[in-house]
Amino acid sequence: MPLRVITWNLKHGRAVPSAGHELFDEFCAALAQWEWDVALLQEVPPWWPARLGARLGAQSRLVLTSRNAGLALRRALAIRWPDAIKSHGGGCNAVLVRGGQAIVERRALRLCLLPERRWLVAVRLSSGLWAGTVHLTGGRVRAATREAHTAAGAMVAWAGGGPAVLGGDFNVRSLSLPGFVWAGGLLVDHVFVRGLEVAAGAEVPERGRLSDHAPVIVSLGDLTPAATPAP
Repeated sequence: MPLRVITWNLKHGRAVPSAGHELFDEFCAALAQWEWDVALLQEVPPWWPARLGARLGAQSRLVLTSRNAGLALRRALAIRWPDAIKSHGGGCNAVLVRGGQAIVERRALRLCLLPERRWLVAVRLSSGLWAGTVHLTGGRVRAATREAHTAAGAMVAWAGGGPAVLGGDFNVRSLSLPGFVWAGGLLVDHVFVRGLEVAAGAEVPERGRLSDHAPVIVSLGDLTPAATPAP
């Protein structure tokens, strides 16, 4: 089951330096030009995942995170003035899947309520693989580490003895998760795998000025159930 997984924090669809307008087409074009089967995305405008899926030929699932009350108004302001409203335009974590796989189940788990809601969202694919994404608490290493371990535990439980991928913005630069192997990352953005071979080192494709986080792509090889750590 060769698999390419990308993790990317979209910075609420904004650029560095600021572009002054909505950048859906630019982010969509970037994702369209890279090879991936599963995209694990964070800080995504909540109205984007379905549109990205339709444009990219992918299925999508999401979980709302913080600042989503009155979302219709937030959306209107974020489309018109994205760099003024910033993260107050609302946000979500999202998983996109393409390449012949189908999403057969979606689960979510709240990892933290304060100072901001932090969530894990994960999907089970027709192959049996579970893929999940997180955006953890920033500026608090102990809190982010605790949330990461909670997310990893949930993924292990959901996957049972099967394979799993957990990626996202962990807001820590160095981290190990019980039951998982680090597959690659850059700064605070990581991908961890369970029961899958890491076929190649992480790639960081060129994204121009989009976001303040670089996308990270890892290539995974065949299932290795014998190497899967016990829950």
